[in-house]
Amino acid sequence: MENAKEKILEVKNLKQYFNPGSKNEVRAVDGITFDIFRGETFGLVGESGSGKSTTGRSIIRLYEPTDGEIDFQGTKVHEISKKKDLLKFRRDMQMIFQDPYASLNPKMKVRDIIAEGIDIHGLADSKKERNDRVDELLKLVGLNPDHASRYPHEFSGGQRQRIGIARALAVKPKFIVADEPISALDVSIQAQVVNLLMELQKSQDLTFLFIAHDLSMVKYISDRIGVMNSGKLLELAPAEDVYNKPLHAYTESLLSAVPLPDPDYERSRKRTAYVPRVPNNEPEELREIVPGHYVYCRESDVDRLKKKRAAYDNKK
Repeated sequence: MENAKEKILEVKNLKQYFNPGSKNEVRAVDGITFDIFRGETFGLVGESGSGKSTTGRSIIRLYEPTDGEIDFQGTKVHEISKKKDLLKFRRDMQMIFQDPYASLNPKMKVRDIIAEGIDIHGLADSKKERNDRVDELLKLVGLNPDHASRYPHEFSGGQRQRIGIARALAVKPKFIVADEPISALDVSIQAQVVNLLMELQKSQDLTFLFIAHDLSMVKYISDRIGVMNSGKLLELAPAEDVYNKPLHAYTESLLSAVPLPDPDYERSRKRTAYVPRVPNNEPEELREIVPGHYVYCRESDVDRLKKKRAAYDNKK
């Protein structure tokens, strides 16, 4: 995707620890750094417990970060204290949640669910303007305006997720954190929702942080991908490079688990197990191997990884 390389989000050394300092301390996010450019989709992928969803929730300030900086459109998110400033931030950055069943209030009609943000931010001057906006949003996500008078239990999972997307779009955000928005849906519906998000990104001028565990789906929607494990960002590169030229052993392990529509391949496919390295005195950090392709490694690994990348590039 072409973009002016204008950073809309900068995450620097973000840490999110739970029960810090205790014997039960959990380092869910342990010092990660990345940028997201305006207009792109940045995919964050990893297995359950890798820290990817916690990263998204820390960015949108559902959690207060333990340490580090989050800069959104020039504003340090962790320093926002005034209610009006936090309200503006909440309008510019919205979230689509993983579970379309749990994220919608079962006692509210769809119209009121979608209009909740409109009401909070005072974006409609009249009831008619409010209702017209809800009808417009329902059509935008592929639903019928007549659905506005129904309750969430009357819809399928895919339809509920479309309602959740409409709710996020109601305040005209610039950035959306999509936290595993398709993982609770049937496979047949997942592609429809992903295609909808891609269409909305273009028509609404949106930037996405797309969080998922399915690397093949993340590759399909993302411009760049960050791969997380145990709270660390292990690889970061353009989507095609992560998928076709992986350099970190963990990324290779994830790719080895991606099924292909080829029975012969599937019968002989061997999954690559990931074995974390034993720490030593040499520090590991995210290092740029070739322009735009970063790997969490030691300084002594760089030459080997550059040769590995060159071997990919030289393949015909």
